Amino acid sequence: MKVCTDACLFGAWVAEKVDRREITVDSILDIGCGTGLLSLMLAQRSNAVTDAIEIDEMAAEQAVENIDASPWKNRLQVICGDARTVHLGRKYDLIISNPPFFENGLRSNDAKRNIALHGDALSFEELVAAVTKHISPDGIFAVLLPYHRKDDFIRLALKEKYFLEEEVSVRQTPAHPYFRSMLLFGMKGSTPLQTSLTIRENDLYTKAFAVLLEDYYLKL
Repeated sequence: MKVCTDACLFGAWVAEKVDRREITVDSILDIGCGTGLLSLMLAQRSNAVTDAIEIDEMAAEQAVENIDASPWKNRLQVICGDARTVHLGRKYDLIISNPPFFENGLRSNDAKRNIALHGDALSFEELVAAVTKHISPDGIFAVLLPYHRKDDFIRLALKEKYFLEEEVSVRQTPAHPYFRSMLLFGMKGSTPLQTSLTIRENDLYTKAFAVLLEDYYLKL
């Protein structure tokens, strides 16, 4: 799977919160890690131990290769398995996930890509259940979702006593509608902080985007 701009933005957003100590974490779980992008971004800005779960064997193998080539390989572990059933033997302070998109949408002819992009492998309900299984008592979790599905997920999370703490609505340009939501949930009810972010304006990255990604992109 290709590295997507919105996934990079999500990883940078969460990593900045950890780096600024808005979130204090010693352990991180990346559900559906793909090739390890989010885990590596968080490792760059924190000292936490990270476990990364990926159900697809080939993607997990590539995640291992990527992590082994990084300076943080001693703090990261890839687990090829199903987040719904795997037993990890610990609870996590922070859980991150970029789950399957386009549930009930068009399918490609590539079965592995379908697993990565659609809800066949992990529904929203199953994701929340997996979070509940693995999160620590005071833990938090962050998720990247299609904008049009965010309200469904927020309601579902609230039923399980996960409260929205922050929401960032993301759009490509000022002329485009919002297409992604970056959501942060915790165990305590509060009025959520709601902001927005635009990726490009006048064919250039916006300042807000550039500030978040300057530690990761070679050229902005």
